[in-house]
Amino acid sequence: MQRQTTLATNENAVHNWYVVDATNIPLGRLASKIAVILMGKDKPTYTPNIDCGDNVVVINASKVKLTGNHPETKKNYYNVSGYNGGLRTRSSGVMLNEFPVEMIERAVWGMLPKGRLGRKIASKLHVYSGAEHEQAAQKPVVLDLSK
Repeated sequence: MQRQTTLATNENAVHNWYVVDATNIPLGRLASKIAVILMGKDKPTYTPNIDCGDNVVVINASKVKLTGNHPETKKNYYNVSGYNGGLRTRSSGVMLNEFPVEMIERAVWGMLPKGRLGRKIASKLHVYSGAEHEQAAQKPVVLDLSK
């Protein structure tokens, strides 16, 4: 007896909504788990060339955990102009205090595929530095990633 492999298409892909609380979760672990959910790799109908992942709302981004001495030593680059002296850096501690939303978005973007599909997948990530979010109308399910 042959079994039929079910592949997702744009018509039958189901996009659920999840809320993730980032409090005291290490940044890399949080980003990798969110990337898997966004791409849909946790679903049995995962198809690499179709956007079959779910929407993720991250709250409390300013309370994410940085392990080791990353707040002082890890550098994040921005505004690379291509000219001598054009490279600007911020430490992860500064990013966490002043730009926590951008920090999580960059970490997740680094783990997504690049190109048209990756940009479409990344648009399903919604990050908020506080506990309030604007996606209450979608009735997102609380997802516990602290385990």
